[in-house]
Amino acid sequence: MGFSMQPYGIQSMLKEGHKHLSGLDEAVLKNIDACKQLSTITRTSLGPNGMNKMVINHLDKLFVTNDAATIVNELEVQHPAAKILVLAGKAQQEEIGDGANLAISFAGEILQNADELIRMGLHPSEIISGYNKSIDKAIEILGELVEPGSENMDVRNKEEVIFRMKAAVASKQFGQEDVLCNLISEACIQVCPKNPANFNVDNVRVAKLVGGGLNNSSIVHGMVLKGDTVGTMKRVEKAKVAVFVGGVDTSATETKGTVLIHSAEQLENYAKTEEAKVEELIKAVADSGAKVIVSGAAVGEMALHFCERYKLMVLKISSKFELRRFCRTTGAIAILKLSPPSPDDLGYVDSISVEEIGGTRVTVVRNEEGGNSVCTVVLRGSTDSILDDLERAVDDGVNTYKAMCRDSRIVPGGAATEIELAKRLREFSFKETGLDQYAIAKFAESFEMIPKTLAENAGLNAMEIISSLYADHASGNTKVGIDLVEGVCKDVSTLNIWDLYVTKLFALKYAADAACTVLRVDQIIMSKPAGGPRRDAAPGGMDED
Repeated sequence: MGFSMQPYGIQSMLKEGHKHLSGLDEAVLKNIDACKQLSTITRTSLGPNGMNKMVINHLDKLFVTNDAATIVNELEVQHPAAKILVLAGKAQQEEIGDGANLAISFAGEILQNADELIRMGLHPSEIISGYNKSIDKAIEILGELVEPGSENMDVRNKEEVIFRMKAAVASKQFGQEDVLCNLISEACIQVCPKNPANFNVDNVRVAKLVGGGLNNSSIVHGMVLKGDTVGTMKRVEKAKVAVFVGGVDTSATETKGTVLIHSAEQLENYAKTEEAKVEELIKAVADSGAKVIVSGAAVGEMALHFCERYKLMVLKISSKFELRRFCRTTGAIAILKLSPPSPDDLGYVDSISVEEIGGTRVTVVRNEEGGNSVCTVVLRGSTDSILDDLERAVDDGVNTYKAMCRDSRIVPGGAATEIELAKRLREFSFKETGLDQYAIAKFAESFEMIPKTLAENAGLNAMEIISSLYADHASGNTKVGIDLVEGVCKDVSTLNIWDLYVTKLFALKYAADAACTVLRVDQIIMSKPAGGPRRDAAPGGMDED
């Protein structure tokens, strides 16, 4: 009998092939290290001068962007602790739609400082209690930094909207924010409902067409569909629209039947009845006053022939999401199968026309008067990756608009708020007596990461900038931040750089929560991964929506 070593301790309890890491060195510091690596990736793309990342995902799709939410989504982060930061970034993206980078980078920074405290001999629970005190205090201070009078805002006033949106868009597309903000704010104001709190982000669409430059971009009140119309009618104005989900075609019967034909006449009549049936349906649609038929599936040859005869324009929209938006734009009600529509089911458009933009045929559906519910920003750019990045900037702008509809308070941007928070929290840490004070001081120091990163990304001397910011804030100028264009410290209220209060609030909250969650872990126990195909591999061939 061969002598086999009996497993003992935790090994004897768990199945073989598991991993077990415990203690400060193995679990806590390794977790912190992984989070640090993640925040190092996102940190260099923070702010207007942030660098772009080139990410190629598992499907070989190329992303060139400095949008942290996209970057961490496409990196398949494996480490469980770093995943917590990714989730914090995602939560920020869902809640506000901007500031994911701030959340991830800041969480990484406070964890790095926790690392130093642990090496000094503090226990993680003391650090956590210090961090919790600091975040409460930071939120309280943040409330005091709000610009007075900014809580009342007219969300339909373009100036005020651009004023608040500029910083968010500039952090994605520096130097082009004026052109973009103009487009985005106009589109958002167009679709803003009576009660601004119900603003729906989905109502501002983006159509990306390669060619031209950003200056050729425009706004369409309505929708822009890629692709041509089916048939020869290319333009109709002030028309009623009928929408059929199931396609415009002769439908095969549900039951199977055999038809016995005895003579040639019967055969002829049999073919004619089919034609007559289709003609009858199309004529009924034409008589109801509709001039445009929109089909959600294929359009049959014979049906198309009769549509041409009755001068009906035929559009095909295969994506059901687009079809829904089309119904929202026109106010039509989608009918399941080809049947005579009732007057209530018809929608209305000002004009539908096929235009050629930069070599791409697009169908433009305009609806100026009707309760305009969808607006499209037509973006032009030289390559696909530039267009994708522009789309992300528009996305951020629209999300910022939604956030300001809910809460329009603003705080000074350009790192002015962060330095003020750092200064006040440091003063607060001197008043604390326990071991928490070290954690609070480190938390305060973490805020320096933001001006430091902004300065480094812009190629300035970070130490000089931070010390001069502190000097200005100490003398009571709470609105002094970094002017990245000239590379000096200036009063940001004169430069009109403002950040939304809610964006900052949630970013700091999520960052602190994520950091405390990571610090609370003292053991990692991983089972042996199951064999078989990967669970999260997305099924191929899915469309964008």
